[in-house]
Amino acid sequence: MTLAMLCAPVVSVVLTQVAVLATSIYLHRALAHRALVVHPAADTLFRIVLWLTTGQQRQQWVAVHRKHHAFTDRMGDPHSPRLLGVWRVLLLNAYYYAREARDPETLRVFARDLPHDRLDRLVLRHGWLGLGLGITGLCLALGVWAGLVAAALHAILYVCVLAPLINGVGHWRGSQNFDNTAYNSRILAWLTAGESLHNNHHAHASSPKFSVRRSEFDPSWVMIRALKALGLVTLVRPPVHLHT
Repeated sequence: MTLAMLCAPVVSVVLTQVAVLATSIYLHRALAHRALVVHPAADTLFRIVLWLTTGQQRQQWVAVHRKHHAFTDRMGDPHSPRLLGVWRVLLLNAYYYAREARDPETLRVFARDLPHDRLDRLVLRHGWLGLGLGITGLCLALGVWAGLVAAALHAILYVCVLAPLINGVGHWRGSQNFDNTAYNSRILAWLTAGESLHNNHHAHASSPKFSVRRSEFDPSWVMIRALKALGLVTLVRPPVHLHT
């Protein structure tokens, strides 16, 4: 086995964590909940990174997530394990997301503040092109087969493992600091950029920081503080703390 093939799993994990951090910081906290204001340079970088690693359109992700908050665990929630069953969400999360993201009414109602700009219209709306360029870059860096393996593992981790765990386990099992239908998983939070501190987030959706206790860790908050120190993000609201 070549060195490149041995490196492929490591590269896939790194790519997945980059994509998860960009999703959590930019799509989730900055756009969906307006907890952050992102500098235009960082905004463009986030969008390109997500285009190359996920192919997602920001309007679709934001609309689906906002609808989830508007109808949390009741009729209308796009991916509630309480309504659909936890195994259906764990196994079919990508299907439920794609079905909702294609609904023009969902986009009209929940992403009306995110019109397509020139960068969207000319480049970023073509998600498959972004993924193709990302995969091509991996193949050039690692070799064809190692690049394809890294891309496949990254897709599995991002689409089939981490996202379903956030949406499925986050509304099924775990600990709670607040009275709502979501749950925290302190262990999964390390792997999901803090997204698995789901109970905290549903209690304080506009907080830029998802951890509220000293025993909880939110990796995205570390990156947000670094970006803030560089003048690339501005906090709209202060984080919530319980200090216990």
